[in-house]
Amino acid sequence: MITQEERKFMEYWEMNREKEKKTLRQFLLGIPAGLLLAIPIIINLFSGWYKKADMVMNAGEVNPGVILIALLVIIGFVAIFSRRHRWDINEQKYQELRARDLDERMEKEKN
Repeated sequence: MITQEERKFMEYWEMNREKEKKTLRQFLLGIPAGLLLAIPIIINLFSGWYKKADMVMNAGEVNPGVILIALLVIIGFVAIFSRRHRWDINEQKYQELRARDLDERMEKEKN
C-alpha cells in the first residue's frame, strides 16, 4: 500500500520532474555543493602550510588564471553532477512507486 507521503511525492514529481531536469536549473541549485568543494581548495592554496608550494606560487611560476578556471570547472562539474544525481534518484523512486501503484490497482481489479 502506498503511503500518503509517497502519494505526495508522486504528485510533486509529476508536476516538477521536467523543470528539475533542466541543466541550467541543476547548475544554479548545485552551486552551493560546488562551492563546498572549491572553498577548502582555495583555503588550502593560500594558507601557506606547504612551504615548497608556497615558494613556487610566490615565485610567479603559477598562473592565477589557470587556478581560477580550474576552480570554476570544479564548481560547475560538482554543481551539475550532484543535482543530476539527485534527479536520477528521485526519478527512480517515482518509477518504482508508480509501478507499485499500478500493480496494486490491477490486483484490486482482479478481486
